[in-house]
Amino acid sequence: MLGYICKYAPVEVFESMGVQMKRIEPDVTSFNQAEIRMHPNICSFAKGVLEEVMSGGYEGVILTTCCDSIRRLYDVLREEFPDKFIYMLDTPRITKEAGVTLYEQRIRTLIEEYSRFSGRVFDEEAFLACIRGKEESSQYAVKKDAVNIGIIGARANESMKQILEENQANVAFDLTCTGLGRKLIADEEDMLGGYTRGLLSQFPCMRMEQAANRDELIRRAAGSVDGMIYHTVQFCDNYAYEYAWLKDWLDRPMLLLETDYTRQSGGQVRTRIEAFLESLTAGRKKPEHHRKEDGTMYVMGIDSGSTSTNAVIMDQDRKIRAFSVVRTGAKSGVSADKALHEVLEKAGLSRDDISWIVSTGYGRVSIAFADDNVTEISCHGKGAHYFNPQIRTILDIGGQDSKAIRLSDSGEVKDFVMNDKCAAGTGRFLEMIARTLEVSLDELGAIALTSKEKIEITSMCSVFAESEVISLIANNKEKADIADGVCHAIANKASGLLRRVGMEPEFMMTGGVAKNQGVVRAVEEKIGSRLYICPEPEIVGATGAALYALEKQGL
Repeated sequence: MLGYICKYAPVEVFESMGVQMKRIEPDVTSFNQAEIRMHPNICSFAKGVLEEVMSGGYEGVILTTCCDSIRRLYDVLREEFPDKFIYMLDTPRITKEAGVTLYEQRIRTLIEEYSRFSGRVFDEEAFLACIRGKEESSQYAVKKDAVNIGIIGARANESMKQILEENQANVAFDLTCTGLGRKLIADEEDMLGGYTRGLLSQFPCMRMEQAANRDELIRRAAGSVDGMIYHTVQFCDNYAYEYAWLKDWLDRPMLLLETDYTRQSGGQVRTRIEAFLESLTAGRKKPEHHRKEDGTMYVMGIDSGSTSTNAVIMDQDRKIRAFSVVRTGAKSGVSADKALHEVLEKAGLSRDDISWIVSTGYGRVSIAFADDNVTEISCHGKGAHYFNPQIRTILDIGGQDSKAIRLSDSGEVKDFVMNDKCAAGTGRFLEMIARTLEVSLDELGAIALTSKEKIEITSMCSVFAESEVISLIANNKEKADIADGVCHAIANKASGLLRRVGMEPEFMMTGGVAKNQGVVRAVEEKIGSRLYICPEPEIVGATGAALYALEKQGL
């Protein structure tokens, strides 16, 4: 079996020689081997490919010269596997006839090298039969009565498309490095030349010449879809810059999705995609009417987060009848059951009195008693608009992540960004610092307000920040000054998120960290504006979920 990574790889050539071909799509839990053999800042896709190949099963790998990370990957694979067929196919920068001639020659050299390695012989008749036996029509198309999504950028993996499919969204096109759009030309007079021409007729790679009109092709494709996902890979040195440029002139909703090809990023990827789809489909779903005989109605929203599980019961007049905040334990389902029973008891209701329950948060899919689930992005937007309709920008700092959300005048989500899978600047980060300072989490924000000396915390990594705090303690720095330094470090990170979505007043802060007076003051100083904090900032997401439940009932 030969692995390959690029749509310009001559897959059909090898299939006609009886070789099993597999596109390498990394799905790893760590980069342990890659970080020993490659630089940590190498593109995470290249690191994932190395981990995948080292797991075994490949006779060899065909790479293409798309970037420096792949060139480094080639060097490492050649060193690690001298007995395997590791080949770098140099793709041309030009796509005109001269490029076709050049690439055909390079493919012929590749065939000769593999024949010497494996003893297999390339047969033109078998190659022609292979091409004729393949479906030439594209698997992608715009569909009526569906949310049509286009994917651009770098290396969209199949899990992204599966999430879209699960949410009844149609992938109208995939213009990434792995989105096949080749034309299989069965030219008996010029078989390999015609085939190469078809390879290079695909949507151009970023490294292709400007005459390839990549931007114009994107503009034309965008006109046929409801929204676009721009996918890039962590530490990618090409595609990360194109998104910022496209966003300025492309008249379509667009989601930037950066992944690192590890399984741990799956939760955030799902949340971001589902929130984006919810923003596109707002108002499209038909409500389901469900009222009791006496006309009363109660719904519930439940927000299952990493630190707390919050439940809100709301009536048909959009009044909150009761809410509950419980600590999330080892199992989100158990915490959700506890929150359910607690909020029902506070409201004096039974489970049968609740018409509809919507769950949100990272644990939303684990709540068996919920009738529906909505992402926390959409729920925080709707909840914030409920508490204060003037809010346009939300900063949500929860237990394990931070989010900035920008709202329209009607409370719909216009844009959002999330931090990466890192505890920096979150509730967990503050808990760790509080333990190190030997104060309670509630005390941490209060003592920060009494600070007299400005201290800068230079690292936001939880491990490094803890070491830095220990060093400051050893230097007899006051706890209040250290706590204030930590709050300002969080504010710096939070303001970066806010600037990415646009600093449009009025501002609101939600999540458990909004109770930390030190962090609130530091963020206000950083952005130069007041933050609106509702009486219980932890229930904003659950309130939004309850509002979605009311909409489901036609209210």
